[in-house]
Order: sequence, then structure tokens, then C-alpha cells
Amino acid sequence: MKSNSLRVVINAESYDLKCSAKLTDALSLWQSHCGEVEHFACAINGEFVPRSTYTTTKLNDGDCIDIVRPVGGG
Repeated sequence: MKSNSLRVVINAESYDLKCSAKLTDALSLWQSHCGEVEHFACAINGEFVPRSTYTTTKLNDGDCIDIVRPVGGG
């Protein structure tokens, strides 16, 4: 890993991002690999993150990001 990057884990997959990455950067990278997903929730290190803060939430090296999609049923 380069010194100007950080490594995060998104749904058990490792990704390298620039040091100044925000949560939206990680989500864009994830969606480029998994396809566009409209409805989802996000947690960093087990703490859910409000959607209104995705653009300002800074990431740290080693953060574990969980992205979950709603499941319908009945």
C-alpha cells in the first residue's frame, strides 16, 4: 500500500483509496464493482452512518464498511 492511500474493507473485500477519501468515494468504488444500488444503509466499524453525512464522513486506514440492502418479504 502506498503512503498516500488507505485500505478499507467493504463487505469483506479490500479496497485502496486516497488518504482524503470520504464515505461517498468508497460507495462509488463499491457500486462500480457491484452495480448501481439505490436503497442501502451503511455502517463503519459497526456504527451506522446517517445518509446525510455520507459526503462528509472521512475514512481511516483499516475501516470496515458494511453496506446492507433492504430485504422485502412477508
